[in-house]
Amino acid sequence: MADAEKKAKSTGEAAPAAKPKEKKPALEDKPFAEFIQQDYMPALEKALTAEQISDLQLSFADDQVTGQWLNGTRQFTVYFPEGDIKKQRAFSWSNIGSSPSTIEPFLIDERKITLDLLVFGVVQRLNAQKWLGGN
Repeated sequence: MADAEKKAKSTGEAAPAAKPKEKKPALEDKPFAEFIQQDYMPALEKALTAEQISDLQLSFADDQVTGQWLNGTRQFTVYFPEGDIKKQRAFSWSNIGSSPSTIEPFLIDERKITLDLLVFGVVQRLNAQKWLGGN
C-alpha cells in the first residue's frame, strides 16, 4: 500500500482519489491540414478502393479535397471554405471533365463531424450518382 493509503486507512480518512486518465485527443481535433492529409485522405482512398475505384487520385489544395478517376472523367470535390472540418462544408461533382454545375452543402445537419462520417458522406454522395460498385 502507498503511504497515503496507509495513513488514510489508519486515520479513517478516505484515500485520495486517483487521477483520471487523460483522454487521447480525437483525430478530428488535429490541425486541419494534418488531419486531412494523414487521416482523411487515406481513409477516403481505402473506402473508395473498396467500392471498386482502382485509379483514384486524391489531392488537397486550397482547403479542398479533390478525387478523380476513370482518367479524370469523374471528379468530386469536398470543400472546407474556413479550413475547419467542423465549420461549413460543401460538395460538388462533375463528369467527363466538365466544371461542377452545382456546389451543394455537405453534412450540414450533423452535430459532431468525425472521420468516419466525412468518409461515409462522400461514399454516399457518389453512390447517389450511381458511380460506385454495381450501380
